[in-house]
Amino acid sequence: MRFVIVTGMSGSGKTQALKMLEDMGYFCVDNLPLELIGKFAELAANPAQEYSKVALGLDVRSLYKGGVSQAEKALERLLEIIDEYPHEILFLDCSQDQLVRRYKATRRLHPLSKGGRIEDGISAEREYLMPLRDVADYVVDTSDLLTRQLMGELSRLFSEDTGNGSLFLSILSFGYKYGIPSDADLVFDVRFLPNPFYVDELKHKTGEDKEVQEYVCQGGEADEFLERLTDLLGFLIPKYRAEGKRQLMICVGCTGGKHRSVTMANRLADSLTLGGWPVSVLHRDITRS
Repeated sequence: MRFVIVTGMSGSGKTQALKMLEDMGYFCVDNLPLELIGKFAELAANPAQEYSKVALGLDVRSLYKGGVSQAEKALERLLEIIDEYPHEILFLDCSQDQLVRRYKATRRLHPLSKGGRIEDGISAEREYLMPLRDVADYVVDTSDLLTRQLMGELSRLFSEDTGNGSLFLSILSFGYKYGIPSDADLVFDVRFLPNPFYVDELKHKTGEDKEVQEYVCQGGEADEFLERLTDLLGFLIPKYRAEGKRQLMICVGCTGGKHRSVTMANRLADSLTLGGWPVSVLHRDITRS
């Protein structure tokens, strides 16, 4: 039996994630009161029950009652309850700016804003949920994910494959000018490679275009870097898996996140896929100007 707890920031996509898990064959329950979570976990862990895959959605509203002191006790109690049963925690995160935009677009109140500023409610929730994020098995940042990309992430994370699929590799290209991804495990800087930005006919193309790829890879340094990086990851990845890590976020950065990082992230993904690892590729800043 696989018991998945889906939690995270309000507005980060927990409801959507539960719907996706339901489509994948999970029996899903959302937003149970704390008093019922223990009973639900007990039933889910019972080998006599008919469900082999169960997902429980946890909303901050289930825990944050009676003020901060009571909420902290509720969170401590929750962690005690779930620790009694085999489980996996999926924490959905999202940037502050994106969460504010989502609340503005839907015109909904944040559960902790109390009629005040949305930003204050988000900040309070993030601080409160940090202990849950720290113990999560998977952290997925949905700030720039399309629906299909989130579905792809969940499909890879909750595959029944017990081989290399027990560790899922996410490769993310990014631009340093927009900040290093907060969920990065490993970060590699490829700003030493030739920069197509300064070539007029390539400036407005991306690393998905063949001309850009050829420019970035000229001179052989990109090939040597890829070979050495693949060797390094070939050593590191089994070590991470042996330590029980289930998701590894490998980030490849250049200045703007459109040319060099995209080219090398795609090449790295191809190389690791040939090695038999399940890999997803995302380009965070490829559409930025």
